[in-house]
Amino acid sequence: MEKWPVLGRHPRAAEWLQIWTDLGRAPRTIDAYARGLGEYLLVCEREGIDPLTANRSQVALFVRELTTRPSSRGPNVVVLDSGSGLANATLQQRLVSVRLFYDFLIEEGVRESNPVGRGRYTPRGGFGAGGRGLVPRMVKLPWIPNDQQWRDVLDVFRGEPVRNRVMLALAYDAALRREELCALRTDDIDPGHRMLRIRAETTKTRRGRAVPYSAATGALLAEYLVHRATFSSARGPLFLSESRRNPGQPLTLWTWSKVVRRVALAADVPQFATHTLRHLCLTDLARMGWELHAIATFAGHRSTDSTMAYIHLSGRDLAAKLNAGMAQIHSWRVETLADGGESR
Repeated sequence: MEKWPVLGRHPRAAEWLQIWTDLGRAPRTIDAYARGLGEYLLVCEREGIDPLTANRSQVALFVRELTTRPSSRGPNVVVLDSGSGLANATLQQRLVSVRLFYDFLIEEGVRESNPVGRGRYTPRGGFGAGGRGLVPRMVKLPWIPNDQQWRDVLDVFRGEPVRNRVMLALAYDAALRREELCALRTDDIDPGHRMLRIRAETTKTRRGRAVPYSAATGALLAEYLVHRATFSSARGPLFLSESRRNPGQPLTLWTWSKVVRRVALAADVPQFATHTLRHLCLTDLARMGWELHAIATFAGHRSTDSTMAYIHLSGRDLAAKLNAGMAQIHSWRVETLADGGESR
C-alpha cells in the first residue's frame, strides 16, 4: 500500500489485497498483485473510469497502455517478445491482478461479469469458465545455453570465490530456484548421502522435496564449509554475505542475481540468468531419458504441464519419432527400388 497509495483511494481494492495478505500469500505475490491493480487504477483515474463498473472496452485502454509502454529498463532489456517495452509474461502478470479483483467483486455481488475475459463467471463453471484473454499468451520454450556458451560461463565462474562456485553447482545439480538456493540452511545438507532437503516454505509450490547433488559439488561444498567456518560458526543460513557492510548476514536473492548477471556479462552470454541453471538441468534430465513424472518430482512441479516444456526443449520424443518414422520410410524406399529392379 505504501508503494501504491492509489489503492488507499479505492476501498474495495484495499479490501481485496488485505484478504490475500490475511490468507498468507507470499510477500512477492502481494507486491505483484498490488502493482498490477495499482497501475490499472491509475489508468482508471486518468481516464475518468469507475473501476467498479468498467466494461471490456475500458479495460482495453489499460491493455493498450501496457502494450505501448516503453520498458523502464531501457537498453538493459535482454529479450523483447511483446512488440513493445514489456514482455508478454509481464503483460499477463499485470492482467492477472485485475482479473482476480473482478472475480472478487462478482463474488461480493458488486458485479455480474468479469470484463477481463478469462476468469468469467458462469453458474455452472464458476470462475474461469471459458472466455479468451485480452492479450494472446505466448508460450515460449525456456532458453538454455549451448555447449560453448556454457563453457564460457564456467570459465568466468572458475575465478569466483568458492561460495559463488558452489552456489552455481548446487543450482544446476538440484535444479534449484533462486529462492530455494538462497534459503538453504546448514541443517538442510546430508553430506553422507549427498542430499539436499528443500523445505516446503521456500518453494514456489509449497511442496518440500529431497534432491541429490554430485560428488564434484560435494567436494566444493566441503571446501566452502571450511571457508565459512573462518568467519561464522553459527548454524542457520548456509550462504552468508562476506561484504564489509553485511558480514555474516544471510545472502539475499538480489546479491546472487547480481553475481550471476556480472558473470553473464563477463562471459558475453547476457541471456544467462539465475533460472537458466534450473532450465538447463531439467532439459539435461529429459535428454538422458528420464520419465516425465520423475522430472516433475525432481523439479517440484505441481503439474506435469510445466515439465513438458523441458521434454519439448530436449527434442527427445520428437527425435525418437522421427528416427522411427525415417527408418520405416527408408525401408519402404529401398524395397520399392529392389522390386523395380526385379521387374525389369
